Amino acid sequence: MLCRIIVIINASAGADDKQGLLKKLEETFRAAGVDARIVQTQSGANLRNEVLRAVQDRPQVIVAGGGDGTINAVATALIGTDIALGVLPLGTLNHFAKDLKIPLDLDEAMRSIIAGHTINVDVGKVNDRYFLNNSSLGIYPRIVRSRERQQRSGRSKWVAFFWSVLAVVRRHSFLSVRLQANGQEGIRRTPFVFIGNNEYQMEGFNTGTRSCMNAGQLSVYSVKHSVRWGLLKLALRALFGRLSQARDFDAFCTAEVRIESRHRQMLVATDGEVTKMTMPLHYKVQAGALRVIVPRGDECVRQPDFLT
Repeated sequence: MLCRIIVIINASAGADDKQGLLKKLEETFRAAGVDARIVQTQSGANLRNEVLRAVQDRPQVIVAGGGDGTINAVATALIGTDIALGVLPLGTLNHFAKDLKIPLDLDEAMRSIIAGHTINVDVGKVNDRYFLNNSSLGIYPRIVRSRERQQRSGRSKWVAFFWSVLAVVRRHSFLSVRLQANGQEGIRRTPFVFIGNNEYQMEGFNTGTRSCMNAGQLSVYSVKHSVRWGLLKLALRALFGRLSQARDFDAFCTAEVRIESRHRQMLVATDGEVTKMTMPLHYKVQAGALRVIVPRGDECVRQPDFLT
């Protein structure tokens, strides 16, 4: 039976009534006979310290309550251990939870954690950083940095994002990178390179999602041509689910890829968090490195329960 877990909640995510949320978590887990220690923390160093303390306590499960950044921070500490990751999706986008069919409803997500059905999923790694969803360089990290600056000046998240997109597209210089993968190499002058942990759908209504999280591969996407008006055309194709039909769109799958540039450092986004990384970038997939609690029957490859 699932007996002892630690729940780490990002105080800046989720419902406005944090005390009500914490009370609900305590009551639900107690009613199920689960000893749950609940920790409320902020993002950054405080979050990382709480995660490390939780790992040292060796519970059966550590639950991350927050968005994709919070889940990444918790998962990074669990990779390669026998501690399972539980997910309470309290963020804005919740890509990781959605792709694993983890319920967005809090009550259903808690019931799924209590049931304790797990699978092993792949994790992407670039140099010394892990990512669960994707990593990118080029236009997206610059948009994130610009959005963060505008938010600090008082703009809301989505208003800041809109103006950041306009500003970055207008003045962004294109990348010149060399990609090496699958025994081949090629040079790209492109506005972005996007690397997904497993393959992203590029057609239809499910564009931007993954149907499988343990196929042991990375998916690499870029645009071959560099005219600025082509970015708008590409964005429209993505909006209408026809991205793979774009003539200038390039995609392939691989277990690892090396990216070189004439720049010594480059802004790199991993699960939405932007850092400056030293080139070259070495991407690889770590197959089955993370154990995650998911609803029974929704996984790509079934594996037996470990909490029974």
